[in-house]
Amino acid sequence: MPHPLSRRALLISAGGLIAMPGTAALAWDSTYDPEADPTISRRMIFEDQFATIDPAVWSAGRKATTFDSGFYGRSAFAGIEGAEGFNPYAIVDDPETENGKALRISARYIGRQMEVPGYYGNDDPEYQWISGNLQSARPDGTILKGWRRGYFEARMRFPAHPLTWPAFWLLNARSILTSRTSVEVDVVEHKGFEPHQYGAYLHEWGEPGERHTGSGVETEEDLTEGYNRYGVLLARNRCIIYFNRQPIRDPATGKPQVWLVNRSAELDVNNDRFWPLLTLALLHDVPYPDPLRPEDHEAHMLVDYFRVFA
Repeated sequence: MPHPLSRRALLISAGGLIAMPGTAALAWDSTYDPEADPTISRRMIFEDQFATIDPAVWSAGRKATTFDSGFYGRSAFAGIEGAEGFNPYAIVDDPETENGKALRISARYIGRQMEVPGYYGNDDPEYQWISGNLQSARPDGTILKGWRRGYFEARMRFPAHPLTWPAFWLLNARSILTSRTSVEVDVVEHKGFEPHQYGAYLHEWGEPGERHTGSGVETEEDLTEGYNRYGVLLARNRCIIYFNRQPIRDPATGKPQVWLVNRSAELDVNNDRFWPLLTLALLHDVPYPDPLRPEDHEAHMLVDYFRVFA
């Protein structure tokens, strides 16, 4: 069956670099050193260590939007009570986290006709998966938590799997109800079969002035075997992506990548702000496993914490 093209279908392999016309990487200015730890000289203004899933902070389910169904990829995002007999959200014990607890977001293959409202894959066996998406916004435009500027960081561990597509990303508040244009910062997008690389992207969707930039990030660490810190600094009109508090680098020059956010002035005029999403999706643009091994019927993403510094 045909499936609608989502905004995120534009994304390329994590190992590649997007180089769209009109997109520029900036040299950093002398007032800030991108080589420095982005938490230095900033105070933590928000922290969630996930002792519980706080409904005053997080909403679960389809992406908060009026642009499309809010689903993308090969899975349906369940609400906080779960769907099709499976709840993808749990707080679990984990000795590798700071407080001994972790948020676990899971994906499970249901493998039968599903009845998820608004989901395009209910009757397609390759799309009969349930997974999770937590976000600090609701589809009616309510922003539970949001910030215009600062350093945003999540410590996460990703699953090894032929289909998983976990992400930590940000969207601007006006994108929910005024979706003609939006700003999306993909701090990390990982593919479960690429243990030593991920993708980071900045999308300014919609005309006039649509722009996209991004980079593949190669790591010595196996991203599926332990926790790592994924962060982004949004300062003035600049965007800098960090891995374990080190800036990602231009593969050609070796210098930190500093991206221009062209709509910064528009964000300021509208008193806009960014809200975070923690998502475990499934890729739709890779061949479906044949056969799907029993051990791949379920996968788990773990989150130690989410923090904001300003």
